[in-house]
Amino acid sequence: MTPIRVLAIAGSPRRHGNSEILLDWILDEMGQDPDVHITKVVLSDADIAPCRGCNACEKLNACVNHDGMDLLHDQILEADCIILSAPIYCMSICAQAKALVDRAQVFRSRKYVLKLPVVPPERIGKRWGIFISTAGQDWDYVFDAAIPVVKCFFHVIEVKNRDLSYLMIRHVDEKGAVMSHPTARGDALSLSRSVLETMKERLT
Repeated sequence: MTPIRVLAIAGSPRRHGNSEILLDWILDEMGQDPDVHITKVVLSDADIAPCRGCNACEKLNACVNHDGMDLLHDQILEADCIILSAPIYCMSICAQAKALVDRAQVFRSRKYVLKLPVVPPERIGKRWGIFISTAGQDWDYVFDAAIPVVKCFFHVIEVKNRDLSYLMIRHVDEKGAVMSHPTARGDALSLSRSVLETMKERLT
């Protein structure tokens, strides 16, 4: 069996909060499979600066900012499954995760301006993305603004909308509140198993 490379990105500035707990439940379940290789990146420790908006990547095929994104850039491209967890702050993903999305501009430039492949053609359609989020509010529309942002990120790294899964839990505000949610843990474990099954079928 070809190893399944999972890149997990913990986007919250609050360590071990609700969105990271959901992420860790998924990773713990995936990690029981010997064919799964997991890399976890904590964005608050990753030294990723905001995009400058300079558009240099449209000519250089690279970002002029040299920071933690240098390593994460390659990890994103090498992964078979990319998991982004980020809580909702002011109706969208938190600033750390948004900075990552904005720095993905380099992939957009590669794909649409320079007309270069982001990943090898044979890997397109074989990658999977998961978005994990939590929100303190109980509004049924609380994730609506975040979803297009996340879809944009996955789109430019060649993960199609049909290959995205979501785990979004609202009305969990206090740190650790998700642990008392009636379905969150079960949903996380179920999602983990489902994605792994799909990935194994694709990578066989």
